[in-house]
Amino acid sequence: MQNSLQKKTRFRWVVMLLIFLTYMIAGADRANISVVIPYFQKEFELSNTDIGAMASLFYIGYAIIQIPAGFIYSKFGTRKIFTFSMIVTSAATLFIGTASSALQLKIGRILLGVAEGPLPVGIISTINRWFPGKEKGTATGIYMSAIKFAPAIVPPLCAYIIYAFGWREVFYIFAIPGFIFALFWLWLVKDNPEESPHCSKEEIDYIKSEKPSTIDEKIKGNKKKYSMKWVDKIIRTKKVDFLDTNRKVFLSWNIWGCTLGYFFMVGIVYAIMTWIPTYLVNVKKYSIMEMGFVASSPWIGAMLGNLIGGWISDNIFNKRRKPLMIVTAASTIFSMYALLYAPNDPMFLSIVLLITGILLNLGYSAFLAYPMGITSKEKLPLAASIVNTGGSLGGAFAPFVVGLILDSFNWNMVFMFLSVSSLMTFILLFTIIEPMEKTKLAIEKDDHEIATS
Repeated sequence: MQNSLQKKTRFRWVVMLLIFLTYMIAGADRANISVVIPYFQKEFELSNTDIGAMASLFYIGYAIIQIPAGFIYSKFGTRKIFTFSMIVTSAATLFIGTASSALQLKIGRILLGVAEGPLPVGIISTINRWFPGKEKGTATGIYMSAIKFAPAIVPPLCAYIIYAFGWREVFYIFAIPGFIFALFWLWLVKDNPEESPHCSKEEIDYIKSEKPSTIDEKIKGNKKKYSMKWVDKIIRTKKVDFLDTNRKVFLSWNIWGCTLGYFFMVGIVYAIMTWIPTYLVNVKKYSIMEMGFVASSPWIGAMLGNLIGGWISDNIFNKRRKPLMIVTAASTIFSMYALLYAPNDPMFLSIVLLITGILLNLGYSAFLAYPMGITSKEKLPLAASIVNTGGSLGGAFAPFVVGLILDSFNWNMVFMFLSVSSLMTFILLFTIIEPMEKTKLAIEKDDHEIATS
């Protein structure tokens, strides 16, 4: 074992694979309800407002646990708490499949939210400890793509399970993978790379590195860098000291501005996740199999958008998070409005939803990567939990409002509501800064001088 670890390992990407798979499983557990909604409504006689409330209960439970989870992770570490959270998530999914009343469905959804809520904070903390700064945007993009990959495969998979067995079997089958991968996490993922027997000293040193170590490396790294002066003026780049106390985190408008922006963006995403299958069946009159095909399109786009956005954030914008956050907010204003005139043809509608998913998610992962640039590693779980609480409340708010709108108005008003939500995010983003360390600014100045010499 010792000889093998003298070579540089890449075990952080095994950790990344487990992050992707576990969060994809959690995403599937929360997304499967969207396909089963028509069966819930028929069996339990639920209105659109009832369905919106049920969807919101998940995010209420999710939001309640966020900040406590941040404190728990900070005190006890990630590994065991994360494993426990995955096990309870699967148990809650199994419980929903056994529900015999609307009340039990609601209890199951809020339990699922409470169980799943600690996962994102644990993942962000793991990424922060297992990846160097220059890879964190990419890693966060991969992580966020997992939650979008799940809804891409859930509609057709659920449609088949319902067709072959029934709606309850959706929850029975979806509960199984979470139990298995919880054990994989407990076995393979340590709180810190230094504790892992699979991670070499060279990889640990690389993870801890934050800047090029030689002039040659800086010149090589500068080949794909562009002048960011005009971008820095627009996004209000400023040198900052890390927020290293609870008080500083709670009093930071940058954290709260990011949180409010994330509130609206998550609301848009989960309103689409909850209601698009119903829209396709009730408004577009698609069959269950056509619905499964078309409903997966925005999530394929979302997965691509997260991956592309994470890579661009690290490699083009050099760890600046706000540019793509702004692009996503601006483009989503118009893409939500465009859905008012979406075509009825399944293929064309799939293309529209695919493009919508890409645009909506180019900067989506940057909202959770943003606290990494402004907080210390010790306080990141708290900051991430605040931002994710905002997102969770947005996920509770928007689907419920959509249910109210549908019972009183129509889908045109729904898409207008989502467009206005994105406009609010766009405005909020210009109230927060783009944080950058002094050392990073100095390196970029040196890079510019080398490139022009």
